[in-house]
Amino acid sequence: MASQDQINAASVRLLPYVRHTPVLRLAGSDLGVGFPVTLKLELLQHAGSFKPRGAFNRLLCAMPRPRAVIAASGGNHGAAVAYAARALGISAEIFVPGPTPAAKVARIASYGARVVQGGDTYNEALEASRIRQAETGALEVHAYDDPDVLAGQGTVGRELEADAPDLTHVLVATGGGGLIGGVASWYASRVQVISVEPQGCPTLHAALRAGVPVAAPVGGVAADSLGAKQVGALMFPIAQAHVAQAVLVSDAAIVEAQRLLWDRLRLVAEPGGATALAALLSGAFVPPEHARVGVIVCGANTDPAKVAS
Repeated sequence: MASQDQINAASVRLLPYVRHTPVLRLAGSDLGVGFPVTLKLELLQHAGSFKPRGAFNRLLCAMPRPRAVIAASGGNHGAAVAYAARALGISAEIFVPGPTPAAKVARIASYGARVVQGGDTYNEALEASRIRQAETGALEVHAYDDPDVLAGQGTVGRELEADAPDLTHVLVATGGGGLIGGVASWYASRVQVISVEPQGCPTLHAALRAGVPVAAPVGGVAADSLGAKQVGALMFPIAQAHVAQAVLVSDAAIVEAQRLLWDRLRLVAEPGGATALAALLSGAFVPPEHARVGVIVCGANTDPAKVAS
């Protein structure tokens, strides 16, 4: 578990490098639900997602400072590592699966990283990256199963509590578990942290039912950002202790949440970024009476024309 002290230290370390993203407090009528909702707009972070927090913290904690880094990613983590590496003067090589959206591949390349695209899944990209890492000796920056990455992602929860201390429930989209592991570590059950996953990528849901991390299907509209085959070993005990509930949402609900964010708020969210909100809109999660609900909108790396249409 990332301790509050580790997350506080990460927050200080990250001050020159990441944005303190805003919260948006909405009446229930703004979203068509019967209760107010607070959105944490982490889609406004550098590189278009929460991921630079963990990437920067990993690189800044590495001693001595690496000359080269390597990472596997569905897209967002790769963009974050490439962005952080460029800011720190480090070369980066990013491995992504073949189906990674062109917008995400272009964003990674725009930060100066070498992009290697191949295989069908994140796990295949990870295997290829580790073969390459053994050849080059570059520092691996894992997308979620790393203590420095977890502490960096935990700063999202720290900021949210500072800006919205009244919340009773926080909904977080889950893939490999870096974001929810960090957020749940920060809150440590002071609020109810709710995991939201697509039905096509039920990674944490399956692990909690089995009592151990297990392989799960990978598919659906949000697989490029939430398509880890298995949750991280480091985050799983955090989830067992501090994640109150794990719910699943359909692809249709995710697309509807994307559409609503655009239509009513003019926010372009990728499918993974809209997944947590989809649980509220679809009724997959129904908060108790008088709950004060927060939702982390965690990514924006998609083609805006597709969302608008």
